Amino acid sequence: MRFIFKTSYDQDIRLAKHGGHQFWYGLLLVLLLAAPWWLPEYWLAQLTFVLIYGIAGLGLMLLTGYTGLFSIGHAAFFGVGAYAEAILVAAGLPFPLAMACAAVLAGAVGIIVGLPALRVKGIYLAIATLAFGFIVEEVFARWESVTGGNAGMMVDTPALFGREIDSSGGFYFICLVTAVLCTLGVLNLLRAPTGRAFVAIRDSEISAQALGINLAWYKTLAFVLSAALTGLAGALYGHKIMFLSPEQFDIIQSIDLLLLVVIGGLGSVHGAFLGAAFLIAMPQLISLGKDWLPAVVGQAPGLQVFVYGVVLIAFVLFEPMGIYGRWLKMRTWLQMFPFYEKGMFRRQKSFQKSERLR
Repeated sequence: MRFIFKTSYDQDIRLAKHGGHQFWYGLLLVLLLAAPWWLPEYWLAQLTFVLIYGIAGLGLMLLTGYTGLFSIGHAAFFGVGAYAEAILVAAGLPFPLAMACAAVLAGAVGIIVGLPALRVKGIYLAIATLAFGFIVEEVFARWESVTGGNAGMMVDTPALFGREIDSSGGFYFICLVTAVLCTLGVLNLLRAPTGRAFVAIRDSEISAQALGINLAWYKTLAFVLSAALTGLAGALYGHKIMFLSPEQFDIIQSIDLLLLVVIGGLGSVHGAFLGAAFLIAMPQLISLGKDWLPAVVGQAPGLQVFVYGVVLIAFVLFEPMGIYGRWLKMRTWLQMFPFYEKGMFRRQKSFQKSERLR
């Protein structure tokens, strides 16, 4: 088992805590950089979707996993970013600048949702975000002069330095660079005073307020940053699928994003990408498994929804920390074998966050 003796504050806040982290994350980055040369085009497209949904997962993880504010309407920010990117690129704005403007616009829309968060929380906040998602979807459908309405709109191919990026490998690298930069940004934010304030609000609003944390400011800021990241992911999503319609950003998309962070592991940056990988891989696995099931089951129209529900219930009941939590337990078991105790993580199920002052 590895013991890390910290002798300075710089060592404590370092992203890579030891040589093992540097090796494994470096190897992962090398594999991702080489993916266009060793992955077939179909699986490269799926990996691109994992990166896009991973960025959106980072946004929702920042809000739900680290600030404790639940949203069932994040598909609205996803759609705002996608439509803003399509409109700005069609107007002739350079691709990187259009992406930045899409993220800023989605963040501005996040203020509209963040303000009610100052007065409501829990299930009432979830209902408010759900209503907001329905409103935005209706705006996409009715504002035909801008969004094309239910007929949809095409998204132009992105261009950098006057050269169109029409290859799957080129667009993959754009998504990879964006995902890496967003991940580093979120990691640095979480170890800054702002990130620590988010976690304090999640654990106990009363304690955070007693420490002098401005709840109104940090809750609104959490919504703005979360919406901006999700809008940035939406901008990339629009270029990837090259066609937008209102039904792509409905309640099902919002539930998928929430499912992503819950199954990936709430309160974990790793969980955002693990959940994204699950979200993209699960339909593929279900399609492969249909051939092994009886026809009456394999051809049932609600099979995918049923499997998603079963998996979500299983994680909530037996693994609240998600896929990343299960990996932590496996790693601890390997490190401590044969001295691992079965009840080591029992506290996790009965005590998820500080509720002592409520």
